[in-house]
Amino acid sequence: MLLAAANGGFGMSSIIFFVLIIGLMYFMMIRPQRKQQQKRQEMMNQLNVGDNVVTIGRLHGVVDSINEEEKTVTLDCDGIYLIFDRMAIMRVEKKALTTTETTETKEEAPVKEAEPEETTEKEE
Repeated sequence: MLLAAANGGFGMSSIIFFVLIIGLMYFMMIRPQRKQQQKRQEMMNQLNVGDNVVTIGRLHGVVDSINEEEKTVTLDCDGIYLIFDRMAIMRVEKKALTTTETTETKEEAPVKEAEPEETTEKEE
């Protein structure tokens, strides 16, 4: 009888140990991976034409068009147009500034010339 009670207690503690290990694995591995997948999905949903992107092969380009039906993206890489799956986009960088935006910002801030300082002392 004592042997059976001792084995029953050991069995219960091992079950609790395995449940704790599974819980620890969930919080250390599965949960962060799900957060990373959600963040990546948001990035893909916000992808627009004109965005600078980097592919998983480290190719830098500008999004020229997005095909939602085939889930592909056409990238303009210095005049060469390449078609990639949307999942090949590793990260989206800042949106490229157009030439009209850069010229407008330069014209908005006119440069003032420094005026000579007036002296209050009288020269004798």
